[in-house]
Amino acid sequence: MARNRPHDLYRRSDRGEPHRPAQPPADHALHALTLLSRTLFDTPDESEILRLAMDHIAAIGPYSAEAGYLEADGDLVPSPRNRKNHALAVGRRVRELAGQDGSVTVPGWPRGQALALRGLEGLHGYLVVTSRSRPTEAHRSLLATLVRHTAAALSVAVAHRRRRKEALELDRLRGERAALQRQLIAVVAELAYQRALHALMADVAAAGSGEEAITRALHELTGLPALVEDRFGRLRSWTGPGRPDPYPEPDPVRQDDLLHAVAREAGPARIQDRLITLVRPHGEILGMLALLDPQGAADEHTVLALEQAAKLLALELAHLRNLAEVELRLHRELADDLLAGTDETSAYARSEAVGYDLHRSHYIVVVQWSDRIADDSFAQIVGRVASAVGMRSLLTRRSDHVVLVADDRPPARALYEGLALETGTPSGTIGVSAPCDSPDDIPQSYREAQRALEVRRHSRKRYGMAFFDELGLYRILGPGNDYRELEAFVHEWLGQLMDYDARHDAAMVETLARYFDCGGNYDETAASLAIHRSTLRYRLQRIRDISGNDLANVEDRLNLQVATRVWKIVLVGSG
Repeated sequence: MARNRPHDLYRRSDRGEPHRPAQPPADHALHALTLLSRTLFDTPDESEILRLAMDHIAAIGPYSAEAGYLEADGDLVPSPRNRKNHALAVGRRVRELAGQDGSVTVPGWPRGQALALRGLEGLHGYLVVTSRSRPTEAHRSLLATLVRHTAAALSVAVAHRRRRKEALELDRLRGERAALQRQLIAVVAELAYQRALHALMADVAAAGSGEEAITRALHELTGLPALVEDRFGRLRSWTGPGRPDPYPEPDPVRQDDLLHAVAREAGPARIQDRLITLVRPHGEILGMLALLDPQGAADEHTVLALEQAAKLLALELAHLRNLAEVELRLHRELADDLLAGTDETSAYARSEAVGYDLHRSHYIVVVQWSDRIADDSFAQIVGRVASAVGMRSLLTRRSDHVVLVADDRPPARALYEGLALETGTPSGTIGVSAPCDSPDDIPQSYREAQRALEVRRHSRKRYGMAFFDELGLYRILGPGNDYRELEAFVHEWLGQLMDYDARHDAAMVETLARYFDCGGNYDETAASLAIHRSTLRYRLQRIRDISGNDLANVEDRLNLQVATRVWKIVLVGSG
C-alpha cells in the first residue's frame, strides 16, 4: 500500500488555497512532518526537496508557500512553482537578505517572511512563507522544524551531488591517468624502437657495407623483402624472398610515371604491392628504396624504418656519386691528355693512380650518334654500355662524339647493338682504331678511329661499326693521310714479303710489283725480270704462301697492287 504523503491530506480549493480544519490536531501535524522528513532525506534531488517542502507548508499552520529558491554558483535560482505575481520584488528582497531570515512584503498578505535554508556548508536556498492570521507558537515551531529538516535534507543532497561529481571526476582522472600511462608506455616503446633503429642504422653506416647492408638491415627490422633500384628501374640490391629471376627490364615511360607518382606523396607511397620512397639527396633522384608488402601489413614502425633507411641510402648513393664523378673527371683528364699526346712516364704514373692498366695494347673507339648531342648524359650511356659488354676503358667526349680508350678490341657488334637499344635508335656510327702498344701511339690511333668512323658514315650502310684495320684501301684514300699511314698500309700487305727478302736476299716484292705492272701476264713478267716462266710461277706461289694472300681474290689483289705501287713510288722512290 502506497504511503500517504502529509500534504495529500489537504486538498486545495478552486482558488488554490488548501481546505483544512480550523484547528488540526498537533500530534497529527507532527506525525505528518515526521513522514515528510523521511521523504525529504530519501530524495536525492534538491529541486524535488524544495517542492515537497513548499507543498507541505499549508499542512502545518495558517501558512502559504509564496516562493522557493535554491543556491547555485553564488546566485539564487527561483523554483518553477513560485507565484508569478510580485516575483521580481520578492526575488530582489530575498537577495538583499544575504542568507539571513527576514520579513517580506507581499501585497494582499498581511504577513510574509523569507526563511533561509542554511546548512554546515552555507546557504542552500530560501522559503518565502505568507499567512493571513497570526500563527500560534505551535505553528511557528512546526514551521521552524520544517525549515531545519528541509535545510538538512538539502545539505545531504548537496553532499551526495558533490560526491557523485567527485566520483565522476575521479573516474575521469583515473581514465586520463590510464590513457596517459598507455601513451607513456607507447612513447617509451616508440623511443626504444627508434633507438634500436638508429643504433642499427649507425652500425650499418659505420661498417660502410653499402646498399646490401642497408637492405639487409631493413629486411631484419620489418620482416619484408627490401630492394633498391636506380632511377631507371634497374635492380641494385635485394634482400629477402621473392626476387624475380631474371629481374624485369624497366620500361622508361612507366618508370617516369612511377617516379612522378611517388614524388607527389609527402612520405612513402604505396604503389600496387610495394611501399616506395625516393632516394633524393638535395632534390636529385638517385634511386628508390622499396618494401614488398602484398598483404598491406606495414605499420607506422615499418614506415619509420623505411624512411630512416632511405636517409642512410641517400648518403651512401651521394657518396658513391661523388666518388664516381671524381673518378670520371680524373679518367677524362687522362684520356684527353693521351689523345692529345703526353710523355709515357707521366701517362703510366697517372694511369696507375686511377687504377687503370695502360701497359696493355689499346684501341681507340669513337662513338657518334646522329640524333644525340655528345653531352655528359650520352657519355654516361656509352660508358654504361661499354662496361656491360665487358670493356675496360677511359672515357672522354668531344663536341660531336664520345671517345673510349679501351684495353681490348671491342666486340664486333655488341657495343653498337647495346647503344642502339639504350638510345632507342640505330642511327649511330662507331669507329675503332688498330691496336697501339704505347701511349705515344694513341694520338695516331685516335686519327685511325676517326678515319674508320668517317669511312663508315660515307658508305652506303652508314650506321654500325668500322675497324680501321679492316678498311683496306680506304685507309689511304681519304684526305690528310701522312707517310706513317702509307707505310703502315704497305707493311700490312707487304711486310712479310719484305722481311723474307731481307732475310734471304730475295726479290719477292719486286717480282710481285712487276707482275702487276705487266697486267698479270706471265710471259711479259718473266721477260722483264729475265727469269724463266716456271721460275715466275714458283715465286708467285711462294708469295701466296708467305703473305697468306690470294692473288685470285679481287680484294686482296687490289690491296696488294696498291701496296706495291706505294712501295715503289713513295717508299723506295723509284719510278
